[in-house]
Amino acid sequence: MTTPTPEDRLGVVTLGETMAQLRSGQVGSLAHLDQLAIGIAGAESNVAIGLRRLGVPTTWLGRVGADELGRRVTRELRAEGVRTLAILDDGAPTGLMLKSRPTSVTTSVDYYRAGSAGSRLAPTDLPPDLLSGAGILHVTGITAALSESARATVHAAIDRARAQGVRVSFDVNHRSRLIGTEDARTAYREIAERADLIFGGPEELGLLLGTDAATSEEAVAALPAGPEVVLKDGERGAASTLDGTTLAVAAHPVSVVDTVGAGDAFVAGYLSAAVEGLDPLERLRRGAICGAVACMSPGDWEGAPFLADLDGVLGAAGDPVRR
Repeated sequence: MTTPTPEDRLGVVTLGETMAQLRSGQVGSLAHLDQLAIGIAGAESNVAIGLRRLGVPTTWLGRVGADELGRRVTRELRAEGVRTLAILDDGAPTGLMLKSRPTSVTTSVDYYRAGSAGSRLAPTDLPPDLLSGAGILHVTGITAALSESARATVHAAIDRARAQGVRVSFDVNHRSRLIGTEDARTAYREIAERADLIFGGPEELGLLLGTDAATSEEAVAALPAGPEVVLKDGERGAASTLDGTTLAVAAHPVSVVDTVGAGDAFVAGYLSAAVEGLDPLERLRRGAICGAVACMSPGDWEGAPFLADLDGVLGAAGDPVRR
């Protein structure tokens, strides 16, 4: 691995599974449709791409199969300018995600990732200089839910981050199909107690606390380190609590095409503003705009805005989302 150049300083490093994705462009059951588009999908790589488009140097690390779908994942991430550390696993396939629209108002997502290359991520996959030049390590509950070795890798990366003074960002991103509620609570709480910045929806923050739902204030009060907590609440907006102060922003009304990936776009916007040193309210505002823009086009990451687009949106009068 090469030594990061000056432009790589204060970047964001993330790790996890990126899958190949097959998605329908039409409304209807996969039992009847005759065409699917191919792409890639993964919460961590969605965030990495979103950050890169906003001008933040990013690194993604993960395992892919030594197959054509693995090459697709690697190619797409590198094409977006993400520093891609893809470990080829010739003993397991690249994971697969099927995404369809059974009706005009619903989206269905199915995973084929049991025993995948991504689930075999291990602490030994982390190169010694992974965090060199990084300001933030971003991890998610998805990686912790994939397997015991993947969870151990998350903690090994956090160990390094804390030793090197790198901030730890954690998006709960609960996937009930991957992990049961009680196991999830234990796994997520262990990570949350070591994180500097936590993202989650009301139910996800509640999962950390053992309740049905929680606010950002309640999560901060319950976690011993008093981290910065950001509540992502979809069309109801977003809020953050830091150092005893809670701030909130409204969601931007947009014509929604696809909500999958909007939360990752929000995180990318928030983290990019944090890297730039913007205050918490500006972080929320940028995150809300990025999430709204991502909803207006199909795909998990394809609609994430570029920095030049975002500058225009931020400076626009009236509705901050350009149509």
